[in-house]
Amino acid sequence: MPQPKSLCVYCGSSPGKHPEYAEQARAFGTEMARRGIALVYGGGKVGLMGTVADAVLAGGGKVIGVIPRQLVEREVAHKGLSELVVVDTMHQRKTRMYELSEAFVALPGGFGTMDEMFEMLTWAQLGLHRHPCAFLDVRGYYAPLRAAVDHMVAEGFVQPGQRESLWFGATISSLFDWMENYDGGNAARVIGPASIKA
Repeated sequence: MPQPKSLCVYCGSSPGKHPEYAEQARAFGTEMARRGIALVYGGGKVGLMGTVADAVLAGGGKVIGVIPRQLVEREVAHKGLSELVVVDTMHQRKTRMYELSEAFVALPGGFGTMDEMFEMLTWAQLGLHRHPCAFLDVRGYYAPLRAAVDHMVAEGFVQPGQRESLWFGATISSLFDWMENYDGGNAARVIGPASIKA
């Protein structure tokens, strides 16, 4: 596939315990800006979310944040973005981020990161989209998850073709190389786009 014009990044609203998490988030944002890829993310100013957004902005790139109104009112929204989309619910947030994006990448994060990324993987499995989905594995953070996904395949709950369309890796350059060679996966359309409207 051609290089995506916009890329959705899911990651922690905390910085994590090791400086390397923020360093890699900053490096990823810098590389996105260098390649002219717009960032779509959750709109926060804190944690790795804020770090990757600031890096894209510092590199002259475009950043679109999508955030529920309640979080804006709690003063966690990033006020310096190219565009801040305010929605009413978390479900609307997920849908709007999906609509704005041509690829999905998870940096280290917690429950929210897993929830959002696995929803995109589920939608790909159902044939709702054919965009690449990838986990950038910093400090081996995603090694246990990678093993769990492989176990799902071995036990017959995930098809090998679905597993092959998901990338795990430790280097930013390898991730972008993989996306450029991504063929769109092999999921047949099972349900229609109307099913994901919030």
